[in-house]
Amino acid sequence: MSTVADLNIENTANSPVETHEETGSFEHEITLAAEPIWHVGSFNITNSLLNSWVVVVLLIIFAVVMRLKLKVVPKGLQNLFEMVIDGGLKLCDSVTSDRKKSEKVFPIVFTFFIFILLNNWLGLVPGIGSIGFVENGVFVPYFRGGTADLNATLALALISVIGANIFGMVTVGFLKHSNKFINVKAFAEIPRKVIKHKDYSAILVNPIKAFVGLVEIVGEVAKVASLSFRLFGNIFAGEVLLSSIAVIFAFGLPIPFMFLEVIVGVIQALIFGMLTLVYYTIAGTAEEH
Repeated sequence: MSTVADLNIENTANSPVETHEETGSFEHEITLAAEPIWHVGSFNITNSLLNSWVVVVLLIIFAVVMRLKLKVVPKGLQNLFEMVIDGGLKLCDSVTSDRKKSEKVFPIVFTFFIFILLNNWLGLVPGIGSIGFVENGVFVPYFRGGTADLNATLALALISVIGANIFGMVTVGFLKHSNKFINVKAFAEIPRKVIKHKDYSAILVNPIKAFVGLVEIVGEVAKVASLSFRLFGNIFAGEVLLSSIAVIFAFGLPIPFMFLEVIVGVIQALIFGMLTLVYYTIAGTAEEH
């Protein structure tokens, strides 16, 4: 006598396997890597890259509109933006202690801040991460927060650190800046100090100074890792948190956490900008100072 379980097993065995297309179900996985949307030859256009392009377009449009509407006596949005610029310059002055140096560094630092801030906030807009297509039973969103991709934050960190070193070479000179990493001068001074000044401590101290240069190189690599992983970790963790909360209860419950992520987006953009400002300030200062 067949039981209900036996009949179910037989029906399952005899029936064709249902696909995702037939059942209408699909999976939505949160992945560390950004998902590709299009392929241009061997180049993949990912959803996070697409999101970053949207931010760039928005910034260009805003800059063009502001430029066309500039007035001698500022009003409205221009007045607000000039207040932001003035406050940013004063913040730079508190680090550089030099308005001329602040005016050189501020455009770079402020660009980092605005770009990262908009990428952080754009990832919270409804539709970002929830509108997409299904491929092989897996949901792929068209847009994903640009700073939730490690490739994007790593690129920003490399631009920041390499740019700071280039700024140092231009400001204090190539040889003086390079001397922080490869301290040839420390070895060259040993014979003069020992023979002329009878300073035998240079035999021990100067090689240590040269070794510090190797530590500086390791420090530059650590800066890149610190900037990229801090920004990526905080923004990606926020996306995972909001997705998890939405699964529990999609109506009302995620709102307080979204406000929290808005604050986190500002803080992370400010941290990245301030650290970049510090790196540029240190690189633009001669070693003896």
